[in-house]
Amino acid sequence: MSKKRISIFGYGTTTKPLAKHIKNAVFYDDKCTEPYAGVDGSFVRPSDEFDANHSDLEITSPGIPPSNPLIQKAQNLISEYDYFADVYNLKIWISGTNGKTTTTQMMQHLLADKGSEAGGNIGTPLALLNQKAPIWILETSSFTMHYTSKAAPNIYVLLPLSPDHISWHGSEEAYVADKLKPLAMMKSTDKAIIPEAYKDVKSRAEIITYRDAEDVAKIFELDSSRLKFQGAFLLDALLAMAVDKLLFERVDYKKINEFELDPHRQEELRDSKGRLWVNDTKATNLDATIAAVKRYENSFIHLILGGDDKGVDLHELFSFLQDKKLHIYTIGSNKEKLSNLAKEYGIKITQCKNLISAIQEISINMKNEEIALLSPAASSLDEFTSYAQRGNLFKSTVKCL
Repeated sequence: MSKKRISIFGYGTTTKPLAKHIKNAVFYDDKCTEPYAGVDGSFVRPSDEFDANHSDLEITSPGIPPSNPLIQKAQNLISEYDYFADVYNLKIWISGTNGKTTTTQMMQHLLADKGSEAGGNIGTPLALLNQKAPIWILETSSFTMHYTSKAAPNIYVLLPLSPDHISWHGSEEAYVADKLKPLAMMKSTDKAIIPEAYKDVKSRAEIITYRDAEDVAKIFELDSSRLKFQGAFLLDALLAMAVDKLLFERVDYKKINEFELDPHRQEELRDSKGRLWVNDTKATNLDATIAAVKRYENSFIHLILGGDDKGVDLHELFSFLQDKKLHIYTIGSNKEKLSNLAKEYGIKITQCKNLISAIQEISINMKNEEIALLSPAASSLDEFTSYAQRGNLFKSTVKCL
């Protein structure tokens, strides 16, 4: 493969390490205006210089959408997963709309003693993983699976799906189809743990379906009452334990309870008055926000919503919120859309200039026993560089109250 003329689309975190494996790799990047030397003897060129007639193989960064001219011109397009499909080890793919990062991290926490390495959509790109590691645990995005046609997991764990990345995929149906795509390529010796909603999908793999966290606990004979995790994190932990049990017939409650969650997912803090504020900035879609509201629904919630919702239909969210005890504070580029929906569903709402003003409004209104929740159901990239920047601003502002 290294003798082929290989073109790589996008010169970023995921693709750049491929230059370690591909001699004289040529990258084509939309941000490049003049050719320059890249890492490890590679070359970086403007996207419009790509010529399919002078390329035997194209590897794309997963984030580049199908509408991009590079993708349109490519004749031999593969994903990085396809490029490393022949690495001989056990591969676990984890996907879904919410929770795939936490599930991947939890699984790595449990399987590290077996020599596993985790990467993919988080942390380490495949090009930097140890190819001699016996197990790869890969957080796998719908973008990656869209471009993958050869590689397949030995174990596929799919968390529940809800509308997401609609503008990239073109439709909710196309998004779901890409999430289910690996099942068609798996072998009879492979296993998949997937939501019951997709029980009829065709696959040679052994399919294990579940309805919710308690169903996973029942199927794999796990005692969820012995876990410290709540809400959506309970399902993440149970799925990680399920794979550990499938592979090594072991259940370790002590070890899973030693896992510490990353910041920005239902992260609790208190202000100077002792009031509870929850930083759930990583909730960038409907399901994540619904899960957060469910966790705190026994209290009155001051809910901050808004950002770039990527064209998703938000009626499902507002239908869920309609009978909850809450007040919505809107921020971001879709605040008008949110305000109109709130009026449609009869939900009390305050339209705010930005995140800081939303926090100030809540601080004026919130009683001690109530909860303030930043769970935006939208991307942060309209006003912030990342969801983490949004969450850090939330935390620093609350600490000053």
